[in-house]
Amino acid sequence: MSDEKDLQQLKKEAAERAKRLARERMVAKEQAEKTSKEDTAELPLEKLSSHEEEGKPISEERDALELAKQKAAAAAKAKAAALAKQQGDGSDHEQDLAKEKAKAIAAAKAKAAAAAKAKAAALAKQQGDGSDHEQDLAKEKAKAIAAAKAKAAAAAKAKAAAGAAETAKPEETPSPNQPLLDKYIKVIHEHLGEDVLEAAYINRLSKDVPTLVAKRTTYYKVAQFLKYNEQLGFDYLSELHGTDFGTHMEVYVHLYSYKNDQPVALKVKLDRDHPEIESLVPLWPGANWPECEAYDLLGIRFQGHPNLIRIFLGENWVGHPLRKDYEPYDVEV
Repeated sequence: MSDEKDLQQLKKEAAERAKRLARERMVAKEQAEKTSKEDTAELPLEKLSSHEEEGKPISEERDALELAKQKAAAAAKAKAAALAKQQGDGSDHEQDLAKEKAKAIAAAKAKAAAAAKAKAAALAKQQGDGSDHEQDLAKEKAKAIAAAKAKAAAAAKAKAAAGAAETAKPEETPSPNQPLLDKYIKVIHEHLGEDVLEAAYINRLSKDVPTLVAKRTTYYKVAQFLKYNEQLGFDYLSELHGTDFGTHMEVYVHLYSYKNDQPVALKVKLDRDHPEIESLVPLWPGANWPECEAYDLLGIRFQGHPNLIRIFLGENWVGHPLRKDYEPYDVEV
């Protein structure tokens, strides 16, 4: 803006100088013509000729003015060209800046587009992976359901086959000791009544021994009857032990009749919190030590026992090791 102002000022000053020179030239010309006319009219031809020669400085001044004007015009033109070139360079620079800016914007847009595209691709891949994972889970679930159904069907088939086999299976051969059990039940019912036993069965797991289950209140009466009845006569006690079933306790007695060569088992169920039952020592002295053992290991108390003591662990031992709720008093022992 400052260069343009200087150029205008130079143009203005050059125009004023040109006008001033033009006026001075016109004035000089008029004076010269006037003087020439006067001199021509008064002077002879020789004088006139010499005067024309004296007019040479006017022509030189005119040439000098013209040269100065040309120089000023050339300088103004050169300055205008320089200013135009400078403005052109500035315009080119601005264009270059605009181009660089456009390139940067385009690059930024391309980069943003590429990032968005990559993000979209990653999201699509993630969704695809999630979809594949869900499909895999669905397949695994379907496989598990199919396997469970197949297993259930196989189990049902096996159960049906087992039921059919059981149905088709012939009845088990009666136990050879079934007549003995029938005999015991008949004699007991005839002499003690039908309500003294809870159950009676053949124990297939123990050599088909006939087994009688007495009530808690009739246990001693049934045992006494088994020993002294003439038809039964179980004079030998071969085994006595106790068992903790978690819900209750049981005392199992195995008897034998040498006279009849016949076995029998007598059982009774006891309250687990207060396991007490009559001692069989008055009937079979051989019950002494087995009852002490059951007392020592299970805590079963036998009423009427002549000397119920702990025979393994000692009287100072805490608890009974064969009980299911037993907790050692001293864990290091």
